[in-house]
Amino acid sequence: MKLIFATNNKHKLEEVTKIINKRFKIVSLKDIECFEDIPETQNTIEGNASQKSHYIYKKYKMNCFADDTGLEIDALNGEPGVYSARYAGEDCSFEDNVKKVLKKLEGTKNRNAQFKTVISLIINGKEHQFEGIIKGKILNKKKGNLGFGYDPIFQPENYKKTFAELPSEIKNKISHRGIATKKLADFLKSF
Repeated sequence: MKLIFATNNKHKLEEVTKIINKRFKIVSLKDIECFEDIPETQNTIEGNASQKSHYIYKKYKMNCFADDTGLEIDALNGEPGVYSARYAGEDCSFEDNVKKVLKKLEGTKNRNAQFKTVISLIINGKEHQFEGIIKGKILNKKKGNLGFGYDPIFQPENYKKTFAELPSEIKNKISHRGIATKKLADFLKSF
């Protein structure tokens, strides 16, 4: 069975394909020649994931799933949250976002945070959501050069290294996206 993953991110596609049952052929937006920007106008991570999967399902009439992820920092009342990718502005870089977080947390003792991913699956016309959360803390400075985004400043609970220092095999097992994808994979076993 073919399943569209509403992404063109090669790393996400590889990560998810490794976890999902081999009975499903995972294809990207590029594979179905979808090159338009998919709307993400909701004010929650769940809402954005749902909006993206519904957009693809309605347009292509194919089973699909989409994800959305956010970094939620306690001392910043859950920011950057749904705005994680563009926290420092519309055309910002990962580096700009990291700098903004570190600046806002200067002098703050509570550095607790969590990464949250929500996957919205639409299969046979019905939506199902799967959530993955990993708790940790934000460091005072960047460490490591693996990964992307906020990985160099996020240290998961029970680990002495940041996501940017952990090998991808470990990160993918414990990460928010890995947890949500495993739940998705378990659900798909019934199809």
